[in-house]
Amino acid sequence: MSTPTPPDPWKSFRGVMAGILILEAIVVLLALPVVGAVGGGLSGPSIGYVVGVAVLLLLMAGVQGRPWAIWANLGVQLLLVAGWLLYPGIGFIGLLFVVVWLLIAYLRAEVLRRQRRGLLPGQQRDLEHGTE
Repeated sequence: MSTPTPPDPWKSFRGVMAGILILEAIVVLLALPVVGAVGGGLSGPSIGYVVGVAVLLLLMAGVQGRPWAIWANLGVQLLLVAGWLLYPGIGFIGLLFVVVWLLIAYLRAEVLRRQRRGLLPGQQRDLEHGTE
């Protein structure tokens, strides 16, 4: 009987990052009616900016397997924070997601640290049965 392969912690981590980007795109698109009603109104550039950022977020969800993806995700947040110039609510959304992505970057570093030390659940030995 072959030993089962341990679960890949990065597969689920990539899924979480892609899911957050999709949720963020939805939140950004939900800001469109708010900008139209409360802000300075919807103009061509404001619609283009909000929809463009949402499309970029959705595209980024597809490249989360790349080693640079988390840093690109943080860079996109700066683009969203710059939306403060369009409407402060957009910038506020950006600030909220900056905090989320900084937490994700911390969790990534923690998983890397534990993986290097052999402390992840898939790396633990089963001492009772004498197997890994």
